[in-house]
Amino acid sequence: MSFDRNTKIAFLGMGLMGSRMATRLLQAGFEVAVWNRTAAACDVLIDLGATALKLENIADYPVILTCLSDDSAAQQVIEKIQPFWTANQVVVDFSSLSVDKTKTLALLAQQDNVHWIDSPVSGGTAGAEQGTLVIFAGGDAEIIQNLSLIYNVLSQRVTRMGETGTGQATKICNQLIVAASSTLIAEAVALARQAGVDTTLLAPALAGGFADSKPFQILTPRMANHQFEPVQWKVQTLSKDLNNAVQLAEKFQLDIPVAKKALSELQAHQNKGYAESDLATVIQHVETE
Repeated sequence: MSFDRNTKIAFLGMGLMGSRMATRLLQAGFEVAVWNRTAAACDVLIDLGATALKLENIADYPVILTCLSDDSAAQQVIEKIQPFWTANQVVVDFSSLSVDKTKTLALLAQQDNVHWIDSPVSGGTAGAEQGTLVIFAGGDAEIIQNLSLIYNVLSQRVTRMGETGTGQATKICNQLIVAASSTLIAEAVALARQAGVDTTLLAPALAGGFADSKPFQILTPRMANHQFEPVQWKVQTLSKDLNNAVQLAEKFQLDIPVAKKALSELQAHQNKGYAESDLATVIQHVETE
């Protein structure tokens, strides 16, 4: 199977990432139909030229893209479309899910000869807007290669990590580093402020050194200035991803104490009412402890 600019795409999940990815596909000339559990989230995309997807017509779209919030949301949405999908369709899942849920949904698809490619992304909302995401793909190598035209609109790089579930396992490792680092960055900013440092200078001062990273350059200025809008990463999203890492490690009887400690900090912050807030707000959790 091969896909070109005339391939009709169904895109389910118009959240922070999905809406931006769908926008890029529309701008690249693809015919995209969009759907979201809260239909109003599709309005902006429809104004840009997307059509409103009716789930009962999902079989009309050779490629189904999904970008959903968590395991539960993915299960619910796939159950909605399962009665209507058809053999040889390809589901490309950009969501960040657990490995077990990915394998379960892939097996469900396989029963109807529908192909499942797990394709979680990294790069945040800026990467989604600019088409510079990195994608970790798991599944059939030939299908992944044939999706290149779509992937190229959305990303700077796609790496096939192995069979089904390995894309999600890679994303979980990515998020382990990002989420755990965010708590350390918050501690560093808080400590620097207490020591009399102008924390607005931290990001440029440490740029290029061993402590530097994209999360450091994004989060540190926001933490230093208490600038938490617009939301780039939701606290609950990173908490969910880090929990997936801890659960996966437990499956292999691997102890990851640093990740567990970071998870407890993120969960405590989330439980204070910051679930939908930007990850940079973790600085407030550190400062009030």
